[in-house]
Amino acid sequence: MTDPEMSALEHARAARDFLAASDREFDAGDYRQGSEKLYGAATQAVSAVCRQRGWAYDNRRAMKLAVAEIAREQGELLIVGGFSAAENFHRNFIQDYMEDYERDAECPAVRHFVNLLLALVDGGNGSAP
Repeated sequence: MTDPEMSALEHARAARDFLAASDREFDAGDYRQGSEKLYGAATQAVSAVCRQRGWAYDNRRAMKLAVAEIAREQGELLIVGGFSAAENFHRNFIQDYMEDYERDAECPAVRHFVNLLLALVDGGNGSAP
């Protein structure tokens, strides 16, 4: 899923690169690739926070637990929804099922999720669970 040798800042950079790539793919009309790049941005953002804090992030369960902990810390349960929306984009890459209105509704939630997590990395909040 992610490279355990990457630093938190490298994961953050990858998340930003995936966000930009998702925009390009969506703008070009390739919704499956745009979806996967958006999911990649989300997982790289989670990986960045986890790497910075020394948390496990090598599988989906570990990432979901990390997201739940971040949501609890931040007092913003919608963070969990942002990651869930990202997982919908991953499923869309595989199954190509999302309608335009779904993409339009969920894309901002994923972008907000990614930017919120990147702000934690940039802010250096390194507490452990």
